[in-house]
Amino acid sequence: MKISFIGAGSMAEAIIAGLIEKNICQGEDILVTNREDRTKLEQLEHRYEIQSTYDMDELIRDADMVIFAVKPKDADAALQKIQPYIQPSTFFISVMAGISISFMEDKLKVSCAVARAMPNTSASVGKSATAISFNHHVSENQKQLAETVFSSIGMTAVVEENKLDAITALSGSGPAYIYYVVEAMEQSAEEIGLDAGMAKQLILQTLAGAAEMLSSSDREASELRKAVTSPGGTTEAGIKVLQNNNVEEAFIKCIKAAAEQSKRLGQVHESKHLV
Repeated sequence: MKISFIGAGSMAEAIIAGLIEKNICQGEDILVTNREDRTKLEQLEHRYEIQSTYDMDELIRDADMVIFAVKPKDADAALQKIQPYIQPSTFFISVMAGISISFMEDKLKVSCAVARAMPNTSASVGKSATAISFNHHVSENQKQLAETVFSSIGMTAVVEENKLDAITALSGSGPAYIYYVVEAMEQSAEEIGLDAGMAKQLILQTLAGAAEMLSSSDREASELRKAVTSPGGTTEAGIKVLQNNNVEEAFIKCIKAAAEQSKRLGQVHESKHLV
């Protein structure tokens, strides 16, 4: 299997690392390019024993999959640059937030297989939650190929494209929400007199344990929470403060706001580049 990457940032590197580690691809079958940062390409070549090129024909011609991993603001220029080389047989997957399949189809001007994948930054440690959507040109074999590739960096879920803004808000931005909670826990640990290093270890193990409980148990999160919350106990005292400060409502508003922003950013970008 030959896979080409347009864009050589952190997400492209995370996917490349997963492909190599899981033996889905050999380094010699991975090609990567970027706009002009030759030093970055050389670093990737050395680190993963892959190939790089600025020849667009070479990049796309024999690829089983072309992964488009540029910043959304650079999407229009990059799509125009590669458009002359796209063939009906090309399988094109974007990992950009907010850029619709229909927009990419319009810019590519070729009826080919196009997909959108929405990984998150946990891809860098092989723990991404990746949602994938396909257009009607994507074959069953290509769908399986996409799931295999993105399974190398975590779990995958196939969804309708109209769900991607919501998924961007929930799991795409989700790691940041967890980091925000950890920041608050670290600050509270300091204020109640705990050593920072020890507190961090305790917080990380607590998160890992809670995640494992949610994953391995058939009980809902609310049931697991209530099981820890004894009447009159320490957990109940803490939970009451969260409830009194409407923390649950704030998180719901947070995710809804992120979903609306994802939708809005896509609309703004596409409206600027319609032809």
